Amino acid sequence: MAIASLALPVSGLDALPNESRMIATPWSRMVRGIGLGQYPVDYDSVAAARIRETFDRLAAKMPFHTYTVFARLLTELILTVANPGTEPSPAQVRRALGPVVAAVRAEGNAYYRVIAGSILLETFAKLEMDPGLLVNDSVDLPAEILAAVDGIQPDRIKDGNRHGDYERLSAYSAVMLALGQLGLKERLVTGPRNHVREALDLLERIPSPFFRVRAASMLLSVISLLGYDALVFDGERDYMKEVLDHLDRTFDPGNEVSFPQPVTPRFAKTYPLLTLLNAIAMSGRVEYLRYGRDRLAEIKELMGTISRSERAHMTLYYVVALHNLGRLTEQVPDLDAHLEEAVGRWQDIDPGEDFFLHGVAYPYLIETAMITGRTDLITDEALERQADAFRDHDRTEQDRVNRPFPLSYSLNAFGEIGVADRLFAPRARYGGASAVTWVIDRFSENGREEGTRLTMVDHALISCALRLRGAHRRETELFRTFRFRLTETPGAASADRTS
Repeated sequence: MAIASLALPVSGLDALPNESRMIATPWSRMVRGIGLGQYPVDYDSVAAARIRETFDRLAAKMPFHTYTVFARLLTELILTVANPGTEPSPAQVRRALGPVVAAVRAEGNAYYRVIAGSILLETFAKLEMDPGLLVNDSVDLPAEILAAVDGIQPDRIKDGNRHGDYERLSAYSAVMLALGQLGLKERLVTGPRNHVREALDLLERIPSPFFRVRAASMLLSVISLLGYDALVFDGERDYMKEVLDHLDRTFDPGNEVSFPQPVTPRFAKTYPLLTLLNAIAMSGRVEYLRYGRDRLAEIKELMGTISRSERAHMTLYYVVALHNLGRLTEQVPDLDAHLEEAVGRWQDIDPGEDFFLHGVAYPYLIETAMITGRTDLITDEALERQADAFRDHDRTEQDRVNRPFPLSYSLNAFGEIGVADRLFAPRARYGGASAVTWVIDRFSENGREEGTRLTMVDHALISCALRLRGAHRRETELFRTFRFRLTETPGAASADRTS
């Protein structure tokens, strides 16, 4: 059975909301906690019960994991507000909010404290809750979260790469996006500090081209969304040019990137360039496609050099970026044939081979098929293979401690296409347990070995809960009023008809 027979949240590229055009990939959502709750649907008590039960199991396994404590409390608030049968009073919401705010403040890692606070702020915007609960005579949570960015120290990620202020810059993107959706964007550029300019100046403090460009791509997109792009392009410095120049140093000595699994040599430039192409689309400034070289010709050539499993990840970035640039038909004249090659050959990838390159390839393929209207390319067998793959990640210690990657990505993708039951139902592969139960039961006590990787599972569950806010919910006004200037019309419609 092809998943084309299922009820899907989007009918094709032309129906994508602006938030999904800007934050299209699961990496930003699961890893960085940005753009959660896309593709809202009506409240489902069965889905809500699964989310609560999963958090109960996580809490029993890791009662002192502070981020999971926060995520569980926030999710309970989301489900209570989203449930049309409860209609909590303002006093009840205020009482439920208190422990959530306390949990944000209790997070000892400054980066994750900012991300948790940003998710809370964004939740208020997406649920259209009273912002007076966050900003009043006794509290100013947005100001508190923005100020917490200063406490994020450089080079705290220990993976052998030169990150510099990568986390601080990523946190700036998250909190700026949250404040913008709450209607508080002026706070970023008024008063004694210009936080947008400060964030831009952090770019040169991320040594690695791979990490600088990826972080810059989201930051520049957020700044364009907020309407402050003059600070990027029209001052003494042109930050887009600087980022492109640094990207072209990817293969210089000393700029090598350490990946969790071996990748093809040119993947290190393919990935960040794709993210930057979407930032160019957000800026509406077409001239940067030819700065230094023909960037569309470059990315087409790079996409042809990477492996099949890498293309499984990158095709989603590629198609969305070209769509947003209004260049999809020009660059990919036969999109169906392109998708049949990139997505339709999922059988060539074993999701149990490792936790990342292969382990999350299917979720990327599922989302690519979903947004392009080609879910006929993903069959029931593919879903079964992904749901049964977690046991294979017992082969190495690295795969075991990184199982939050495939679990979170799968929860997100399966939830979006309406087949989350595959992950929650008993399966022979796990001795009658569900995939979710089997994986959680094998996490280390209090998440000691998995560490911050567990935040991805928290983000996936928060996102699943936030989707239940109702199919009638529109994007926040910040996204709704944004215009992709390189396409023909504002909003989701585009001159590049492809679906």
